[in-house]
Amino acid sequence: NDTVRVDISTGKILDHVKFEAGNTVMIKGGNNMGRVGVIMHRERHPGSFEIVPIKDAVGHTFSTRLTNVFVVGKGTKPWISLPKGNGIKLSIVEDRNAKM
Repeated sequence: NDTVRVDISTGKILDHVKFEAGNTVMIKGGNNMGRVGVIMHRERHPGSFEIVPIKDAVGHTFSTRLTNVFVVGKGTKPWISLPKGNGIKLSIVEDRNAKM
């Protein structure tokens, strides 16, 4: 689950980042798709799915399966431009107020 940054024009590897606590991740599947946060730790459950608890920029904690997590940055600095809202999921009330 490590991530490699490649220069497309030359095909050379510029940098890599390991899947470890403290790195920035984006969720690529499940109910939390599109959210961005920092890995807190990794829970191994033999015979079942591995779970990764993640904390977002506002301080909300959520968990998802390991297969839904993609590392996008080293530490708290992402390598990519984040989507609108920086990957923070709004509550129903906050979302409604933002649309009005």
